[in-house]
Amino acid sequence: MSTNKLTRAGGGLLLLLVAIFMLAPLVVVVLVSFSSSPVFNLPAPQWSLRWYQAVLHKDGLGQTLLLSVNVALASTAAALVLGTLCALAIAHGRFKGRDALLAFLVSPLLMPGLVIGVALLQLLRELGLRDVLSALIIGHIVITLPYVIRTVHASLALFDMRLLEAARTLGLSPAQAVLKVMVPALAPAFLTSGLFAFLASMDNYPISIFLTDARQKTLPIEILRYLEESPDPTIAALSAGLILLAIIVLFITERLVGMRRLAQF
Repeated sequence: MSTNKLTRAGGGLLLLLVAIFMLAPLVVVVLVSFSSSPVFNLPAPQWSLRWYQAVLHKDGLGQTLLLSVNVALASTAAALVLGTLCALAIAHGRFKGRDALLAFLVSPLLMPGLVIGVALLQLLRELGLRDVLSALIIGHIVITLPYVIRTVHASLALFDMRLLEAARTLGLSPAQAVLKVMVPALAPAFLTSGLFAFLASMDNYPISIFLTDARQKTLPIEILRYLEESPDPTIAALSAGLILLAIIVLFITERLVGMRRLAQF
């Protein structure tokens, strides 16, 4: 066997081992969620849906889930609007420091969530904002905005702005040209970034913990409370639901955009 084949085989084996190492905890969580045992153990004595049924009867879970979904929807919608405007300004604006501005806007992806959470808590206190819902939406816009900016900015690099001029010469107004030409062309970027922003908001803990109170909590914080107070496989069932949400997002992205194109964003 040649050296190149050995190298490829070794690289493939290493990649497989890394994938198993990263996915094994997720598989364990899903298996535990279908166990009939009241404790976290495998192999399961019997397979059951009792913990998924228990999720439906958890006190306060419906209110917590509704809060998380409302925050995720509001922050994703705001991030799509603001992120698209920022991406347009950076991609086609004529001013110095565009690269630095882009790096600044996507920097929340690189910073620890605890640092962002503490900074937001201090800022909102100085501004006198005490409403939990408003604080959560602002905080989640900060962490979802980079997904939109990065994805839309990369997609704009492939879009020919002369198409808008051509549409206007054919009688469309500027707004109609944007809606009928640019928006359809950028629709995959909007959908992909929106899905990932929604998922990032639903799954966020380190920032949300600083912006909630004892009465209003997001789903990840409530899961942690269950883990501390009454650890049972109901937590695994909730976690399995979040895993399923991530899989659905990846599936939709693959079908509508493609992972190879997504990697180029």
